[in-house]
This record gives sequence, C-alpha cells and structure tokens, in this order.
Amino acid sequence: MTASPHPATYQLEVLPNAEQLAHRCAERVAALIDLALDQRDRAQIALSGGSTPAAAYRLLNREHLPWNRVDVVLGDERWVPASDPASNARMLADTLLAADGPGAGACFHPVPTELESPEASVESFEQHVRRLCPGDPPVFDVMLLGLGDDGHTASLFPGTPATQERQRAVTIGAGKGLERITLTAPVLSAARQVIVLVSGA
Repeated sequence: MTASPHPATYQLEVLPNAEQLAHRCAERVAALIDLALDQRDRAQIALSGGSTPAAAYRLLNREHLPWNRVDVVLGDERWVPASDPASNARMLADTLLAADGPGAGACFHPVPTELESPEASVESFEQHVRRLCPGDPPVFDVMLLGLGDDGHTASLFPGTPATQERQRAVTIGAGKGLERITLTAPVLSAARQVIVLVSGA
C-alpha cells in the first residue's frame, strides 16, 4: 500500500436544503470528471448508493460530458439481484444511467451479485477494480460517499471486520440484515477527490 504524495485538504460546504445540495453535488462531480479527463484518457468514479444522492444523479444524468470515457462503479452494493428494489445498481439505472439523458452513455461496472456467493462476488469485483484503476490500493478520480445514521460509509459499519481490512480492495460488509460487497477503507481514502454527502444533519 502506498501513501498519497499529496497532503489532504478539506472543504466544508453547508447548503440550505436538499435541492441545493443535489445541485451542488452534481455540479462538483461533473467538474471533477472534466478535470480528470483533461489529465487522462479515462475517468474512474465510485458512487454511493442510498436515497440521498439519487437527486444529484438525476441532475448529473443531464450533463453533456464525454460519458463514454467515464467508468462508474458503486462503492458498495447489497448482495441482492440487480432487479431487487434494494439494489444500488437498480437505483443508478433509474437515475444517472437513465436512458433519457446523456449519462446513459457512461461505462457502468456493476458488482457481480449474480454469482454463487458473496465471497465469489468479492473475488470477481476485486480483480475487476484492480484492472480498472491503477495503483495499490486502486485510485479513483472521484469517490462519492454517504454517511449513515449509525456512522457507516460505503458498507463499512462501525465495529465490523470490514473496517479493519487493509490488504484487499474489496471485502464483505454486513449491516442492517444484508450481506454487502464494499470497497475497503484504503481504497476510499486513496481517491484523488472524496466527497461526503450528508443530508438532514
């Protein structure tokens, strides 16, 4: 595992309501994608599931970006079929990747939840993420995270073994009664830009 050559800097933005939060998030992610594509042939972004970012994804779907050069993965996914209402991939298909907007042209790399076990899904997704993103740990251009009311981000729930994983890029998370596939803490923190989206605090 290598340390980032750039010191971390932080910026806090507080918006007056959920609508403005969604607009600001979409605006910021679009700008970061543009920046990444100015520097490299492709951009890799990891997105959060859950209800908070959905409005931002709908707005991002309308942005006229070179989406065919953007690789999209989920920071975590419940181990359910892609058609399940609890699936983050399904939410993304209805928002960022909706067919009525330019965002549909993005290259989506879903977590393979159709495999025979969570362990098999972890192995497959780990290999895919490492092929997709250079670095050890893999480095995404943008990492969009949420924050649960219990303090979890991605599917790293406080007090669970997943939070302690340091060697792998992907592991099994457990929380709220469902097994999950999640990027690990080293991958989250290695991203060039990390956005933590919190609503209602």
